[in-house]
Order: sequence, then structure tokens, then C-alpha cells
Amino acid sequence: MRKLLTSLGAALIFTATSASAELRNDIAADYPYLEDLYKTFHASPELSFMEVATARRLVAEFEKLGFDITEGVGGTGVVAVMQNGEGPVVMLRADMDGLPVREETGLPYASQMTGPNRFGDVRPTMHACGHDVHMTSLVGAARRLVAMKDQWSGTLVLVGQPAEEIGLGAKAMIDDGLYTRFPRPDYNIALHDSASLPAGTVAYTPGYALANVDSIDIYVKGVGGHGAYPQTTKDPIVIASQIVLALQTLVSREVSPLEPAVVTVGAFNAGSKHNIISDEAHLQLTVRSYTDEVREKLITGIQRIARAQAISAGLPEDLYPVIEMEKDYTPSTYNDPQLAYRVSDTIKAAFGADKVIEVDPVMGGEDFSQYSRVEPTIPSFIFWVGAVAPEKVAAAQAGGPPLPSLHSPFFAPEPEPTLKTGVEAMTRAALELLEQQQD
Repeated sequence: MRKLLTSLGAALIFTATSASAELRNDIAADYPYLEDLYKTFHASPELSFMEVATARRLVAEFEKLGFDITEGVGGTGVVAVMQNGEGPVVMLRADMDGLPVREETGLPYASQMTGPNRFGDVRPTMHACGHDVHMTSLVGAARRLVAMKDQWSGTLVLVGQPAEEIGLGAKAMIDDGLYTRFPRPDYNIALHDSASLPAGTVAYTPGYALANVDSIDIYVKGVGGHGAYPQTTKDPIVIASQIVLALQTLVSREVSPLEPAVVTVGAFNAGSKHNIISDEAHLQLTVRSYTDEVREKLITGIQRIARAQAISAGLPEDLYPVIEMEKDYTPSTYNDPQLAYRVSDTIKAAFGADKVIEVDPVMGGEDFSQYSRVEPTIPSFIFWVGAVAPEKVAAAQAGGPPLPSLHSPFFAPEPEPTLKTGVEAMTRAALELLEQQQD
């Protein structure tokens, strides 16, 4: 009996290994097609909520595969559905928009595009955050999953999302009926390329992975006058400077050292001439946190400190600072731990433990977070795919040239290993969740 079980186990391992090699070979055979698609996306980016041609290309790709497609969801969003028997509903998402950045990579397929933003302003445009990688990985995974329909059961929902870069696209699609007009997912999956990890690797973070992102403007009022007679004024630059310094105590003295938080004053604008005390200063803040409780503590603290400094300076109530916040903020991204470990273990089994690593959370933001923040909550997981040539990563770690970051005009993924890894990882994630139950 033991010999029989050993033989069965060996046979299963052989079968799994054979299937793994077959998937990788199929992706390699498909790569020339995917490379052309990637370069097309890279060379023709469009800004947030303006992704008309990009969405049209995704629609064409999904139509060829036999998906049921709906366009214009949440603006320019695309939803493609394929039902393949009984089973769970799995949503795979890719974001579509580029950034208002002039590309300086020097690549032969570099973007030369300029295009309007949603307000009509024309800007140079670049895929400086890898959304071209995300879309190509989604298409590549869709092509593999359709070819492997006999190996999974359930419903596959593919989402081409607009406007991730301004944090509004996911919510727009949800508000437009993503979860009511289409099959409601049991799981949501996405990937994001990394500008610091070597191509061919995958990274993941269970639990909080990315931060709440709030943008706050503080308009500090004052009483202007001649710089030589400051006693006749209420100097808003001094008041604003005191606000900047006092804000630092929010993180250092009011939030627990065990809770991550960031309050950064990114811009301080005031005055027009050496000898004039202005009547207003303008502070622009980015505020980052993970939990809703810490976010609320930071926001109320900013409001309290700004008001207190105005009172301390003797300003009347009608000259208290005006604080403005963007209503539609980007909430923190929480990777369901059970789902994160389930999917990452599957990817690790295929790539090897040295290629799939757990990493610390970061304070960047991603509106993929919106897809899980519904009632009832939907388990969601976003993972990282390395996009940098390994030798460049090694050189940077050894003190050589620093790596361009995401959103840099010099950022350019290493296409072949990045795309092959992205396609395989996303395909394996979907297969794991849509796996046919064996008798």
C-alpha cells in the first residue's frame, strides 16, 4: 500500500511539474504577440478618464477570446465576463491610464504622445507607472485561461479600469454597477510592477499593503503690510511655519509608534516681494496612514493645530485658516491574509521560494483598495512583479546608478521577463481560485 501511495504521489508531482512546464512554454510561445501589444500600449498612453483608444484595444483583445464585453463602465472602463460552468467568480483587474510625464527613456517605442486630461489641458503622456505591463499581463492571462478552459470552472471577470492615477476609477466603476450589473466576485486579484525588484521575481504583503492617501490644503490667513513694520501685521508666513512645525507632533507624539503614519507638507507658498508681508499662505499636505482610526486622528489633529496657531497669533475667528480636503481620497489597500498566502504559495510552488518573497507594506496608494471596501467585504489581493533587469538592481545595491522610480520619465520595465512573470503569476492565481474540484 505504501508503495502504491508513493507511486501515486510521484505521479501527481510529475503531472504538476509537467503542467507547470507546459504553461510556461505556452507563455513563451505567446510572447512575441504580447511584446507587440505591450509596445503598442507603451507608445500610446492616455490620461485618466480619457483612455478611449486604450479601452478599445482591450475590447478587441477580449472579443477575440469570446468574452461577453461591456464598455463605458465608470467612464471608459471595460468589463469582460466568461462563464465556464459552476464555481467561484474571480475578478482580474488592470488599470489603463498613463501619467502627464514626458518620456525620456530613449526607447525606440517610447511615447511621443500628448493628450488632453479630463479638464481639456493638453499634456505630454507616458506609461511611467507600468499600467502597460498590467494590461498586457491581463490579456496574456486571459489568452492562457481561455486555452485552458478544461482545467477550471467558474466565472472569470476581467476589468480594464480607468483613472487609477487620480484615485477615482475603481470607485467610478463600482458606482456604475460593477457589482450589480455583472457577476459579483468571490475574489479580486491584481498585480503591479515594481521599480525596485528584479524582473522574474514576485513580492507580496499580507494585510495592509498600501496606505490611505489624503491631500489637504491649508489656507492660512493674516493681515498684510510693510515688511519694515511687522507690528502692524499678522504675518501668515510665521503662522504657517508654526503650523508646519506643530504638525510634526501628530506622528511623533499623538499616534502610537506601532501605527504607521505620515504627514508631509509638500508645498509652502506665500508672498510676492522682499518687503511685503502677505495676507495669506498656502500649505499643501499629503497624509498617509493604514487604519481608518489613525486617518481620523491625523485629520482632526491637522484641523485642531491649524486653528490653535491662528488663535495663538491673535487672529479673529473670521481669519482662521481654511482647510480643504479632497472628498474622494484613496483608501488603504488591505490584502486578505488567507487569500494572499493561498495565491502566493501557489506562485511560489511554480517559481521557487527564492523568487517569491514577502515584503513590508509601503505608504504609496492604489485605488484597487476600493474593490474590497464594500459590504459584504470581498477578499482581495494585489501583488508586485519585478520589472528591473537583475544586473541593474545589483549595481544599484552596490552603490552604482540609482534605479528610476515609478512615475519617473526614465522608468522603463524590462519587457520580456516582466511580462512573462506577470502573465504566469496572474494565470496561476486565477487557476488556483477556479480550480476544478476533484472527486
